[in-house]
Amino acid sequence: MSQSFPGLSAQHARFIAEQKIYFVATATADGRVNVSPKGMDSLRILGERRLAWLNATGSGNETAAHVQQNPRMTLMFCAFVGDPLVLRVFGEARAIHRKDPEWPDLHAGFPPIPGARQIFDVAISSVLTSCGMGVPFFDYRSEREQLSDWARGRGEAGLAQYWRDKNQQSIDGLPTHIVAKNL
Repeated sequence: MSQSFPGLSAQHARFIAEQKIYFVATATADGRVNVSPKGMDSLRILGERRLAWLNATGSGNETAAHVQQNPRMTLMFCAFVGDPLVLRVFGEARAIHRKDPEWPDLHAGFPPIPGARQIFDVAISSVLTSCGMGVPFFDYRSEREQLSDWARGRGEAGLAQYWRDKNQQSIDGLPTHIVAKNL
């Protein structure tokens, strides 16, 4: 049985803090729906109605392109250990880039993650929990280091070039503005 809440409770925050992976979904009015798995120590709860997550450089930049067209975002957390639960956070997001005045304060709340390119600041409109009894058990072993190693190996100049070459538009051709807002 699902339950709806106007924001995150302390119990929701504890559940989120225990999860090693979460999923982010965005879409524009046209084009593809994008769902991305996220890990690392990349999410912060900033209040009952606000959270932020730090986005590392990846093969695409769909989320940044989508929220410029349509700020709706859903984050989903699943219990892979313990009691079953699925928690979804619905809200509107905006991308904060390195050149934005909010970047230094928000970025300071995260550990250094090589290749960090945006912080998504999410204004929460509602939270929905459901049973999660269909979610299987999984054991957590460790974080993967390949993405961080790759970003460190490229260095700042190499990451900037990667953003120019690979992250300036979504797979549907929407602009991400990553170069203008970060370099």
